[in-house]
Amino acid sequence: MIQDGVIYISLLIAFVAIIALAEKQIGGKFFKYVPGIVLIYIGCALLKTFDVFSTSESVETTYSTVRGLLLPAMLMLMLLQCDLRKIIRLGPKMILTFLAASLSIVAGFTITYALLKGFYAEGTWKAFAALTASWTGGSANMVILQGILDVPENIFGYALIMDTVNYSFWVMFMFWLVPFSAVFNKWTKTDTSYMKGITTELAATSEETESKSFGFVELLSFIGLGLFISALSTKIGGMLPVLGAAVNATTWTIIIASAVGLILAMTKIGRVPGSFELSKVMLYIVIALIASHADFSQLFQAPIYIISGFMILFFHGLIMVILAKLFKLDLFTMGIASLANIGGVASAPILAGTYHRSLIPVGILMGVFGSLLGTYFGILASSILSAL
Repeated sequence: MIQDGVIYISLLIAFVAIIALAEKQIGGKFFKYVPGIVLIYIGCALLKTFDVFSTSESVETTYSTVRGLLLPAMLMLMLLQCDLRKIIRLGPKMILTFLAASLSIVAGFTITYALLKGFYAEGTWKAFAALTASWTGGSANMVILQGILDVPENIFGYALIMDTVNYSFWVMFMFWLVPFSAVFNKWTKTDTSYMKGITTELAATSEETESKSFGFVELLSFIGLGLFISALSTKIGGMLPVLGAAVNATTWTIIIASAVGLILAMTKIGRVPGSFELSKVMLYIVIALIASHADFSQLFQAPIYIISGFMILFFHGLIMVILAKLFKLDLFTMGIASLANIGGVASAPILAGTYHRSLIPVGILMGVFGSLLGTYFGILASSILSAL
């Protein structure tokens, strides 16, 4: 069992490097349908499951420090070649789809609770309402609902297990679906020209930039810039006021780093090559860090709650697929709306980046939007579930 934080992060980065090398050297159909990012998630989660990593203070400190430093830096670097003005056209469609995703999650909790009510411990509806707040906003919203409803600690523990295990599988599933976007869009008869037009426009400049060579100076400059902006954003974010359950130090950090990236994208810095490649390195490491805390061994605890979590996600997914077919929505729109709810600010931009780096702002904005509304969707769920 690894208890040293330095060895822990070194092993994660080495594993990420092996997968990235295999993806480049082997390629083929396997990596087309099972992206390297999914293998990283599964592999690191299994390492945690089999107790390769401990929960020592050194490991936890390294996890929080490295993740907290890399995530804002990664987003800032990814945004350097994004033109937010051309993303605005996606706004109304994404917001409506996001709200539909939120309501489908509430519906999933309602249907599942109604079907399995007899198997749950007393007070489970309170835990489900708190988890609804998390899956439509984030962990902060979940804690707020726990306080509002006075959820029993033992029942709240089951919700936390669901929030870890079921959430981990859903994030992995969303990334796994990315290569199938063309097939899904063809089935829904989606007109993706609006998105293709945007990505084409945004990629035009970046392709010209990427055609230029880059080396030591460019990479070192972006490492310095990214880490400095990340540290500065974290410092400033920690000094800003907490506004309710939605806007805290982490939210401010993400917003500040993202704003800096979008502003710098309109300067000569945005035309310097190398930022995307470095941000992708950070992306893979962040995914490995997140996965290293997804303990699959919890699947064998409180099985009825784990089953319930999968049922909730099934109903959520089913409703979203039906809506996609009826309104001819594309997989990107559906996936980002779903993960912006369930994964929040930390996950939605990463998923958006796997489709196209120019779409990262959509993931960020949707994630922040979810953090603002999660508490209220939790309250809505509590009203419904308490009446069943």
